[in-house]
Amino acid sequence: MSDTRFPLPDPRRSAALAADLDTADLRSEALRRLWGEEADDALARGMREPILRAIAGDDGPLATLGRLLVLGMPQPLTAVAAALPRLGAEGLVDLGLARTEGDAVVPTALLRPQSFVDADGIGEWWIASDLDEVALDGALPADHVLGVGGASRTLAEIVMPVEVDRALDLGTGCGIQALLVARHAGTVVATDISARALAYAELNAQLNGVSNIEFRLGSMFEPVLGEAFDLIVSNPPFVITPRVEGVPEYEYRDGGLIGDALVEQFIRTAPDFLTPGGSAQLLGNWESRGAQVALTGRAGLDRLSSWVPGDLDLWVIQREELSPLGYAELWIRDGGTTPRDAAFTPLLTAWLDDFAARGVTAVGFGYVLVRRPVAAGAGPALRRLERLPQQVSNVGAALRDGLAADDLLTAGLPTTLLTAPDVTEARHLLPGNDDPSIIELRQGGGFARTIAVDPALAAFVGACDGELTVMQIAAALADLFEVPLVDLWADLEPRIRQLVLDGLLLAGD
Repeated sequence: MSDTRFPLPDPRRSAALAADLDTADLRSEALRRLWGEEADDALARGMREPILRAIAGDDGPLATLGRLLVLGMPQPLTAVAAALPRLGAEGLVDLGLARTEGDAVVPTALLRPQSFVDADGIGEWWIASDLDEVALDGALPADHVLGVGGASRTLAEIVMPVEVDRALDLGTGCGIQALLVARHAGTVVATDISARALAYAELNAQLNGVSNIEFRLGSMFEPVLGEAFDLIVSNPPFVITPRVEGVPEYEYRDGGLIGDALVEQFIRTAPDFLTPGGSAQLLGNWESRGAQVALTGRAGLDRLSSWVPGDLDLWVIQREELSPLGYAELWIRDGGTTPRDAAFTPLLTAWLDDFAARGVTAVGFGYVLVRRPVAAGAGPALRRLERLPQQVSNVGAALRDGLAADDLLTAGLPTTLLTAPDVTEARHLLPGNDDPSIIELRQGGGFARTIAVDPALAAFVGACDGELTVMQIAAALADLFEVPLVDLWADLEPRIRQLVLDGLLLAGD
């Protein structure tokens, strides 16, 4: 367990700290200017020496707070007092973020600026969390509260930008998702099994002046029994960890269950807490087991699909897949243990034995979206299980638009269609041949899909400018290609619907 103090949220002291941080300009761009882009990038790779060299001899407020709160290094009491004129060093201690040792202030937490972008624009928050591996100079304690990491940023990117009345952030950690969702929700309930994490989350809400979040302690959905939400988001502790003695159980990533059972439990349970039309979104891992993966190539996705009743919408996007060895090494290193450490090989053995016991052949990672229909029997449920390893962008908006397109298609194709503005066409020709051997439609944003089409479908998409109706375009193409309209339409219609669902074609009316 960590030997550092719990954060002690206090509205008055948090407001004073926020004012001091603002005066010192503890912001991402200001820090980057202070110590330079190369040193800033080096910190992201776990190296702080370039920053220390860049600000050596600088005892100003920004440099002092940069060393103290961003890097997690002790600073002289007099310098900290000068950098925090409203709060003072004693106020920082009272918030549980530092302690004093003689003439030095020793940080017990990090506090870093974190930029974000959403539908309302660009912003930045201050986010407090536990000291990281660099500041600790060693492995993390089991009750470590993580700051804003890669998974947090990924979840923030995929959450749909929709206005909701009530939202739930399950497993809030340092509270970053609750802060983001609170910008588009009337009320957010943020839960966590860790009282330490909730203390950080509440402190972060205070620091950033966010008041519409309610914090509750408890496991999974226990703190919200009997309630329903329009949006549920979660970056749950989904990491698959061997349940054997000697393997650390990190609260921020390990849910205490065997294999991918925690993700399964979340996906099976979340629909019971959704309002009609409500959605649940999460990150997760899922295992592929046994020989079936060799036959279908998608055993993990199929297992996940079986957890969701057929009357609910399900959209799963697998971003990557790791072998048992690759997965084990990733998460052993994440805990601060490297192959140079004596503990590495026993940990690796435990992970590989655990996977072998269940016949795990691969572990997938990605995004899961489950939606409860507004009304039962309104139409066939959406079921999309995809592998999208390519670079993606603005995923939340793409998911929102994809669900809206599915709802639209339930009533039939729109009368007119428009080609989405980010769609381009590529044609590949063999030398000396005027007819393309390959025609592709390419999506510039969202899921960046590349879709092979034939000349008829390419011509249809090219004519979708909102002027002609869908059937007028189809009739003209039937004449052009000299085929019966009924035959052409039978071939084109399902592929047109797919292009609408994928966002390459938009409703024109």
